[in-house]
Amino acid sequence: MSPSRPDPRQARLAGGLYLTIILCGLSAELLLRGPLLQGTPAQIAEALGANIGQLRLSLIADTVMLLADVALALVFFGLLRHISETLALAAMVFRLGQAVLIGTSLMILASVPSVLADAPRIAVHMTDLHAIGYDVGLILFAVNSVLMAILLWRSHVPKAIAGGIAASGVVYAMGSLTRLIAPDWLGMIEPAYLIPIIAETALCLWLLIWARV
Repeated sequence: MSPSRPDPRQARLAGGLYLTIILCGLSAELLLRGPLLQGTPAQIAEALGANIGQLRLSLIADTVMLLADVALALVFFGLLRHISETLALAAMVFRLGQAVLIGTSLMILASVPSVLADAPRIAVHMTDLHAIGYDVGLILFAVNSVLMAILLWRSHVPKAIAGGIAASGVVYAMGSLTRLIAPDWLGMIEPAYLIPIIAETALCLWLLIWARV
């Protein structure tokens, strides 16, 4: 296979990994963990204590997502290095950096069940630390998204998808920085996360169906 014609099987592998990331990430955050983290600290502690299995299931989903994300970083480097090896390498490094921070945050979250019985308020605080670590990781992913958008703009991927990935980077950066410096405003940013969901799903489907980059 010529360097200018990436193997479509690799593109479909990227699409499959992306689909795994989307499904596991959304399931962990919105369906499994999100409902347990609503209300006052006392209510959250009670919900966590009554649903430890659900919390652990969210950890499994996040772990699968993390493994798929590391694999996708490597696959994307192979697919896009013919466009610009420097940009493709930089994108891979920032995506792997995000994975390290997410993995560290999962270690914190995985400790919640053992702390919950003796120190429920500390356990709830640990879920906040997990969220902060996740958002710091998304700052790195925001940079990755911009780099990916540049690479995809020069590829066979539709310009609308490449533009959507660039816009996703802006949303991730804004959301993460808001959590760090103005957390009370986070609710105003949350609807914008629909942009990354749409853009990344579109890229995933393009890779799975058309397999061209």
